Amino acid sequence: MLDYSLAHWITFLTAAVLLNLSPGPDMAFILGHTIKSGTRAGFSAVFGVWSGAFMHVLFAAFGLSAVLAASAFAFSAVKWVGAGYLVWLGIQALRSGGEGGFIKAAAETMSWHRIYRQGVLVSLLNPKVAIFFLAFLPQFVVEGAGPVWLQLAVHGVLIIAVAMLIEPPLILAGGKLAELVKGNRKIGLWLDRGLGALLVALGVRLALTTR
Repeated sequence: MLDYSLAHWITFLTAAVLLNLSPGPDMAFILGHTIKSGTRAGFSAVFGVWSGAFMHVLFAAFGLSAVLAASAFAFSAVKWVGAGYLVWLGIQALRSGGEGGFIKAAAETMSWHRIYRQGVLVSLLNPKVAIFFLAFLPQFVVEGAGPVWLQLAVHGVLIIAVAMLIEPPLILAGGKLAELVKGNRKIGLWLDRGLGALLVALGVRLALTTR
């Protein structure tokens, strides 16, 4: 049903790879969980982030992101909730005493499905992601190639598919690092502080973002 040239796919996939390699709240959240608690926590986090990203794709495909882009109030509301959530996660990490660490505690006592829900929220409460998909995906809509909503959905899902190729090896590498720092209270403390500072900084940056 969808008909594209080879040049179209090369351009799109190159952009998708670069997009997924760029650092941001999602990557910090995923690697933070992985390094502190191992691969299971990392994959719980990444599945949550992917789920949130998939919701953004659906919003873009069916026009809901346009509401966020057009409404200053809606954008600000989502932005402040998302920024507050990142800062809250960062403060929890900064307050950790290093005894196994904030992320390790999350993995062991909150359970993997709570980490998953956190990942969904970290992705979903970032209005920049919604605006990005709304601005990025239409550039790859080709007139006559198929229904616009379907083209948007397919390209959005493919961005997540590229992430599924890039991020798991990073999680596995982070899991190896987790084995090296496991049980070391001092390293755990500084990892928590580093992650906490990063999440707070990302939250502040999101709060200062304008459309």
